[in-house]
Amino acid sequence: MSDLTDLTAAELLAGYREGTISPVDATQAALDAIEAANKDVNAFVSVEAETALQEARESEGRWRKDQPLGPGDGVPTSIKDIFYTRGRPTLRGTNLINADAAWDQDAPCVARLRETGAVLIGKTTTPEFAWKGVTDSLRHGSTGNPRAAGLTSGGSSGGSATAVGLGMGPWSVGTDGGGSVRIPAAFTGTVAIKPTYGLVPMFPASPFGTLAHAGPMTRTVEDTALLLDVITGFDARDWSALPTPARSFLEGLNDGVKGMRIAFSPTLGFGTNDPEVERLVRAAVDVLANAGAIIEEVDPGIYDPVEAFHVLWFAGAAKVLEAYGPDAITKVDPGLRRSIEEQGDLTASDFLDATAVRMDLGVKMGLFHETYDLLLTPTLPITAFPRDRDAPEAWHSPNWTSWTPYTYPFNMTQQPAISVPCGFTEAGLPAGLQIVGPRHADRKVLRAAQAYEKAAAWGTERPARPRAHSTK
Repeated sequence: MSDLTDLTAAELLAGYREGTISPVDATQAALDAIEAANKDVNAFVSVEAETALQEARESEGRWRKDQPLGPGDGVPTSIKDIFYTRGRPTLRGTNLINADAAWDQDAPCVARLRETGAVLIGKTTTPEFAWKGVTDSLRHGSTGNPRAAGLTSGGSSGGSATAVGLGMGPWSVGTDGGGSVRIPAAFTGTVAIKPTYGLVPMFPASPFGTLAHAGPMTRTVEDTALLLDVITGFDARDWSALPTPARSFLEGLNDGVKGMRIAFSPTLGFGTNDPEVERLVRAAVDVLANAGAIIEEVDPGIYDPVEAFHVLWFAGAAKVLEAYGPDAITKVDPGLRRSIEEQGDLTASDFLDATAVRMDLGVKMGLFHETYDLLLTPTLPITAFPRDRDAPEAWHSPNWTSWTPYTYPFNMTQQPAISVPCGFTEAGLPAGLQIVGPRHADRKVLRAAQAYEKAAAWGTERPARPRAHSTK
């Protein structure tokens, strides 16, 4: 039998169903992977081994009776330490939160995972309040990449991406307010989708408001669709939650892209790519063209909305710190403090102006998708750089948004966007292809991602355990 940590969630579930794999063995394998590598990569802030094994034993009993609770029963699962998790602290990467508080609620996605019988093995690392595109914090330190522990995993869901990439469970749930599941997916060679806003309910509401989404992080598109089935579902605690989907995201997943009209924009009209990244992305576009898609290289006619994004993003960050007292800003990540202070005293007019930019961007993308079913871009213009940095060395800006120009625009428009691995540079570092669809076209985005993954066969590769302090 293959190493259980090499198997996808779908493969584990098939094994449970057939009686050839035990949820207990799969959970122990994930815990062993954590024990072997977490000290090097710092993917987890907490692991509940005994609780997880008890949950796995209960799952095994259900499978023996052919009575699983749902499509995730017995799958070893991690949760970004942003989501409330009953009985476990949610520290959000900050020293401002007291671990001894009462933890008596589950976020909606965590509640859905429990209902389906998933095995909750632990909470994964995040930067402070998930504020940036890499994963480090004063409270928990920095997170390394599965490909090389000395490189960043990206962020803010970097702990989840690294956990998935190293077989510490086949899937995880992260958040994405400006690229935070897609950035680490691109840097680590994994798969992650930011669904249409509201498809995965959020509670409590994110301080970053309607920019923030929750989404699956996996190694394959099939697992992404399967995990979406688990964590979607209306929750009255989220005023913007969409209705529970009427059918599985697995339906039609293998229908392919023949006849789809797809735009390819290598820069969105304002980015600049590393040549190796652009080469790999263009090759991926050719794969989809050969699969029957009608590809046209065209920019969507938008401008970089970064200044408006900064207003919305850092107004939210300032608001979340406000709850911890007037001196809270002196106790947080220096980069977070700098970014908030650079925005100055934002007014209601500033916020409304930024919202107007957002609305205009949404209109333009809505009209664009009347012509094109999907839009392809690089997920990121670069590959992973050394950890403990907010930006590559000698970069022109310290802001994480300066090297993520293709992710945050689609948080402003609330469109579904997935990152799938599209090959490796000569240094062995992964690049990501981003597939963007109009709002509510999540199934179409997944179909295209699945068509690419099947043709390119990147989806199941998992790296060996990284060397500590490695940078290549």
